[in-house]
Amino acid sequence: MQLNDIEHNIRVIRERIEQACKRSGRNPEEVKLMLVTKTVPVERIQMALDAGENLIGENKVQEGLQKREPLTSANPSLDFHFIGHLQTNKVKDVLKFATCVQSVDRMKLATALHERLQKEGRTMDVLIQVNTSYEDSKFGAAPENALALIQEVAKLDTLRIKGLMTIGLFTDDQDKVRKCFKLLQKIRQEAQELALPNVSMEVMSMGMSGDFETAIEEGSTLVRVGSAIFGKRIYPDSHYWNENAKSE
Repeated sequence: MQLNDIEHNIRVIRERIEQACKRSGRNPEEVKLMLVTKTVPVERIQMALDAGENLIGENKVQEGLQKREPLTSANPSLDFHFIGHLQTNKVKDVLKFATCVQSVDRMKLATALHERLQKEGRTMDVLIQVNTSYEDSKFGAAPENALALIQEVAKLDTLRIKGLMTIGLFTDDQDKVRKCFKLLQKIRQEAQELALPNVSMEVMSMGMSGDFETAIEEGSTLVRVGSAIFGKRIYPDSHYWNENAKSE
């Protein structure tokens, strides 16, 4: 795929974001576009960055580590998020490249991040991941446990909870997908009502290549798009998100 193809795909996605915002009476500037770069070579990611993008998300710690130096040296202002399942033994490594971890889904992980950040004398933005589709193949806090997790994580002063993340149901039925996003909005509103310190709930990371327009209509502020920009991968999204890893 050449640079003009990636530029074209980004323009198309941004036009679709704008149209989805218009349909829902929203300002397109409220919605950030994240480039999901799993399995994408550095050279192709750089093409997208050359086209004006600066927010990327990686699913695998090892990939993030490998891409950090070449990408951040050429793009000092790059915002590099980690969006995959994170095991506690990878916390030290993820902090070497991630500016935000979107997949905090259990207290053990939050505590591991907190303890490492304390040692390094810094803080970090995080999102709480919620499994709104109730699928066994996905990670994330159960919706009924999300508020309790937010309250506990909020006590860790190195972690700034900026909002929530979810992965919609893998189906072509957008009505079923929409229910996932509506549920995340409900949790957000309940969390806002608690008015917890260290919690802002300004970010709603929901929507990927196949459902980001529905997500925007339901209040997403950050959509995660990979294959619609870089081209289809060998395996579908469900393969990459279902990592079959056991949480500690």
